[in-house]
Amino acid sequence: MNGNTGSEATAESQLDAVTSLLDDANLIAHGVDGIISRWTSGCEQLYGWRREEALGKVVHDLLATQFPEPLDEIRRHVQTYHAWQGEVVHRHKHGHTVFVASRWVAVNPSSDGPSIIVQTNSDITEMKRVQNDLAEREAHLRSILDTVPESMVVIDEVGCISSFSAAAERLFGYSSDEVCGHNVKMLMPSPDRDAHDGYISRYLHTGERRIIGYGRVVTGQRKDKSTFPMELSVGEAVTNGKRIFTGFVRDLTSRHKIEEELRQAQKMEAIGQLTGGLAHDFNNLLTVISGNLEMMENKLADAGLLELLHEAQGAAEDGAKLTGQLLAFGRRQPLNPKLADVGNLVSGFSELLRRTLGETIELRTTVTGVSNEALVDASQLQNALLNLTLNARDAMPRGGKLSIEISRVRLDVDYAQMYPDVRTGDFVLISVTDTGIGMPPDVKDKAFEPFFTTKGLGAGTGLGLSMVYGFAKQSGGHIQLYSEPGQGTSVRIFLPVARKADAAGPLAVEAGSKQASIPGGNEKILVVEDDPRVRRIAVSRLTQLGYGVIEASNGQEALDQLGQHDGIHLLFTDIVMPGGMTGDELAAEVRTRRPGMKVLFTSGYAEPAIAGRELAQSGSWLKKPYTARELAVRLRELLD
Repeated sequence: MNGNTGSEATAESQLDAVTSLLDDANLIAHGVDGIISRWTSGCEQLYGWRREEALGKVVHDLLATQFPEPLDEIRRHVQTYHAWQGEVVHRHKHGHTVFVASRWVAVNPSSDGPSIIVQTNSDITEMKRVQNDLAEREAHLRSILDTVPESMVVIDEVGCISSFSAAAERLFGYSSDEVCGHNVKMLMPSPDRDAHDGYISRYLHTGERRIIGYGRVVTGQRKDKSTFPMELSVGEAVTNGKRIFTGFVRDLTSRHKIEEELRQAQKMEAIGQLTGGLAHDFNNLLTVISGNLEMMENKLADAGLLELLHEAQGAAEDGAKLTGQLLAFGRRQPLNPKLADVGNLVSGFSELLRRTLGETIELRTTVTGVSNEALVDASQLQNALLNLTLNARDAMPRGGKLSIEISRVRLDVDYAQMYPDVRTGDFVLISVTDTGIGMPPDVKDKAFEPFFTTKGLGAGTGLGLSMVYGFAKQSGGHIQLYSEPGQGTSVRIFLPVARKADAAGPLAVEAGSKQASIPGGNEKILVVEDDPRVRRIAVSRLTQLGYGVIEASNGQEALDQLGQHDGIHLLFTDIVMPGGMTGDELAAEVRTRRPGMKVLFTSGYAEPAIAGRELAQSGSWLKKPYTARELAVRLRELLD
């Protein structure tokens, strides 16, 4: 018994010696019950409690300790392994928080006596503050990088990707896990892919800069191997002796598309001004020539000379017709616009158009609505439709169908944003659509340019479509052309609607009330459209109406999406699409897999039959351009 007491006294004295020696350290001794028996000067400075205030108190209550795990589990761990360590949170005497890295060691003064726990604490409050500040800054930076439209790619000095932002994932089609650790050249097409490593190596050895420090337009390659123009800006940094390169990428696809359309519009404007000016001046010359010929005619009696004079007069008349077409394209022809119902005008001279087409081509004229009034020159409109009819006849040498449809449409901001020369408002739409041979893209891009023709030498002047273009522009409207090889051509003339002044107010109020009552829904819709701009508008409209949207760019992609998603209520698909599967073929396959699926078709052609396809059963039809209200109402008609 005395031996045990002496052993315990020795251990206590040794513990006193240790705490005295380490008095400046943060050391606390307490029993398993937490009652403090030793409290160093270091603890006084760390926690604010003096030794006499701390001794005899329960340490966990005094410091309001927050443990990373239950205290009972910590005590069991100490009893089993005689030690424990972890991060805890203590409270200072004055109330502020102290973060501590704590280590507990169990000491047994005697073999059968209670254990004493020696607790050494390291203040990590500042380190925690730095960590939290760093985490906050990193989260802020990550939110910025995930928000900005530019994509960010970080690589090392051998080209290996170390960071790939969310915008980069959306742009290139890869996830971050798929690219990190791989060479950045996987995002480039050839020949840049093969030359990239050489660029980095040359820069590291010679310091020759190619894109570092300034922007440059290069070509990127997505996961699906499609390429796109992009602006690349690269910055360089050295950290911990390692060199990294940070690239910011901006997709230029939309900008290049808009710039190309703007260049085309500017080119047409410049050509129009040139041809209009030339035609005006040439008309003056023809006036002199024809006037002199007319005066000479009255003074000639020789039959041979009169024959030559009449031939010259005929050539002058042909020249006048030619300059008239040039003036039409240049928007300088004399117009005599009057308020008229376009539907009645077209119906009035449809018999003339029918005789022009011949017996092998079926003409169908459709007027939608009771009021299609516009300020229009009736004779020039007739000439424009006659030119379109002649073009359609030449495109259908073996016969076919020609459809002329007149209707009221409203072009909204979404539609106008896709075409720089289109303004919003109400228009009378005249669609002239044939089932002819169609146009390849290179021909379609030049179709409105004067003197451009695909006909043989002497078979045409190439001014027919140019004149129609000028007439539409001079009338305050615009013109669009849709065509696919083998599918036919649709020319659409938009003429501004003419309203009576006293009806402007009520019409505006009515439009506002209609806008407020656009119906929405929460069903899931699969949108299939190959033109990314049109698809973006459709998805945006449907999302605003409350629908869930899944999008695809072609028929096969749509079928893949169908297999991945359940609960799709309706298929909204274009008819003419690339990839070998048309809209009605897609609809048939979808109905095979999902019987009863609702289908809504759309196309730039005047009607599905003209596009060369018939609507599948229970399908509905929506003609481009369509407004948000037209789309919303048609969807509810199908889904309800």
